[in-house]
Amino acid sequence: MKPQIEESWYEVLAGEFEQPYFAALKSFLVEEKSKYAVYPPGALIFNAFDRTPFRSVKVVLLGQDPYHGKGQAHGLCFSVPDGVKPPPSLMNIFKEIQDDLDITPSLSGNLERWTAQGVFLLNATLTVRAATAGSHQNKGWEQFTDKVIRSLSEQREHLVFMLWGNYARAKKSLIDAQKHLILEAAHPSPYSAYSGFFGCRHFSKANEYLQQWGVERVDWSV
Repeated sequence: MKPQIEESWYEVLAGEFEQPYFAALKSFLVEEKSKYAVYPPGALIFNAFDRTPFRSVKVVLLGQDPYHGKGQAHGLCFSVPDGVKPPPSLMNIFKEIQDDLDITPSLSGNLERWTAQGVFLLNATLTVRAATAGSHQNKGWEQFTDKVIRSLSEQREHLVFMLWGNYARAKKSLIDAQKHLILEAAHPSPYSAYSGFFGCRHFSKANEYLQQWGVERVDWSV
């Protein structure tokens, strides 16, 4: 059965949906949903893809898991819906943007405005069991999202990949550094932000690179 995903992404990833691992992943999700609350809601699992078509991607921001609190996850890494308090990692992202670009932090943690400008907010694992971080890791999502990253690296040029924290940085091997800009830093979590995230200036560096290649800069305000 064809998944509900934006058409340009379906064309790139169609072969993955026919793979045995993806069938096993779907079976796992059906079983999980019969026993537990699973986030984000089914219609938002591919929200990052639906909001930023394949040819529109300019910046790839890679997260690990969706938020596992009720009402937080909506299919965009680090983002929360309007009316939901921005989590600490996102507040640290806003702080770095303020220091880097003198943009006043938003009261909203909804990053949909970025997605409309080509910022692809991808989690490596696209679902999670309520209140249980990492619960859907190693079930097939990582194989799928690794293919996503490789496809962007191979079929596009002059993208910016932001890899924050050891988990995201481990994906560096999937990206052609001759064709794209890879920006690495510590994770913006309160546990690590002072170990190399603050002061990374990734947002201005991304815009400088995009402008260098004749691509419109991102307005990082929210």
